[in-house]
Amino acid sequence: MPESLRANLEVVRQTITTSAERANRDPGAVTLVAVTKTVSVERIREAIAEGLRLFGENRVQEALPKIDEIGPADVDWHLIGHLQTNKVKFIEGRFRMVQSVDRSGLVDALDPRLSSPVDVLVEVNVAEEPQKTGALPADLPAIARAVVAAARLRLRGLMTIAPMVSDPEQVRPIFRRLRSLRDETSQQLGMPLPELSMGMTDDYPIAVEEGATMLRLGRALFGSR
Repeated sequence: MPESLRANLEVVRQTITTSAERANRDPGAVTLVAVTKTVSVERIREAIAEGLRLFGENRVQEALPKIDEIGPADVDWHLIGHLQTNKVKFIEGRFRMVQSVDRSGLVDALDPRLSSPVDVLVEVNVAEEPQKTGALPADLPAIARAVVAAARLRLRGLMTIAPMVSDPEQVRPIFRRLRSLRDETSQQLGMPLPELSMGMTDDYPIAVEEGATMLRLGRALFGSR
């Protein structure tokens, strides 16, 4: 029997409210991205019925049949996993946002394939973990400038995946650093970058306290895979 999505969602929303209030933030400023990796279309429909409208997929090839089957419901899809340049042709008309732009070459490959604007976040490997994707902090300014110069990409902010740790408090400096990088990039470009996509099931209360505007939650909503 699948875990109760309604009950899980209630816990998540209460946790967001508590964490936001602790940081003197408006809980309404935090958006939930329901991560549907390995989640069935039936469960996604259940999530839509519970009022969730934003879904994140890690892999283009897993996302496409789900997006097609769900059809033109009042939902948006974000690509939150690594985007290979040979998959950029599938973004148009399906994904509202690509959260994982991590290199200038991807910008060069993606932009010409679009006929309408797509929002993007630059994924930053804040902890500089060698096994993870994401731009190194030193490379962020050049990638951000490339996105801004692109005709149909709209830079909205930054994203990170924090290291796996036993104590969520250990990732607080990672989230704080991403917020600082966002503020520096915004100042350098002279434009607002409102979005900070950070925080997953194991660490999202900390992320909210540190300024997350988007949380990418899978297990917290749908239960263990």
